[in-house]
Amino acid sequence: MIPIRDTTKSKSIPIVNYILITLCGIVFLFEVSLSSRLELLVFRFGVIPVDVSMLWLNHQASVGTLLTLVTSLFLHGGWLHLIGNMLYLYIFGDNVEDRLGHGPYLIFYLLCGIGASIVQVYSNQYSTAPLIGASGAIAGVLGAYFLLYPKARILTVIPLFIFFPVVELSAFFFLGFWFVMQFLQGSLSSGADMGGGVAWWAHAGGFLVGAALLPIFLLWKRM
Repeated sequence: MIPIRDTTKSKSIPIVNYILITLCGIVFLFEVSLSSRLELLVFRFGVIPVDVSMLWLNHQASVGTLLTLVTSLFLHGGWLHLIGNMLYLYIFGDNVEDRLGHGPYLIFYLLCGIGASIVQVYSNQYSTAPLIGASGAIAGVLGAYFLLYPKARILTVIPLFIFFPVVELSAFFFLGFWFVMQFLQGSLSSGADMGGGVAWWAHAGGFLVGAALLPIFLLWKRM
């Protein structure tokens, strides 16, 4: 299912959301310019699960390794990876930013991304394949949207072979179905070295992290 837009209107300009989308776009253009040197960038700034696991086992902090939990959120593996992530962020992020406020939304987004990466690392602790992409953080945004706007309508394209019907689905169904699919795919892929595949547990984990953090950030806003 491909979302086109939602029916929930934001009351404020989603400045942070626009900045995040712009940064991801700029970083990706830089990636494209690197050509053969791109692999070095990905291994330097992507999350390497085995490196993070070693921090847990050795109880030693490595600033460089910890920073990859943030830097990896701005790297993408291709145009489809980037466009798909930014489409979801554009559609669902503005409303979550509207409810949380600009500064708290940025912190929320980064924490969701970090939490999603940790969940993925835990699912395959000794993988040497780098994890990159904003999808874990965006999954957290989806988890928040799921709780905030369950009755919102999502205009959705459903690819059916040569037909592409456009229907309106409730956010509860659309995002609930999305989460179930990530969870099932994660269960089927457990133990596999992703090697450039999809980090399903980062998606499912990010969604749950976002849902768990939302009440804390709403309380923060009220205070």
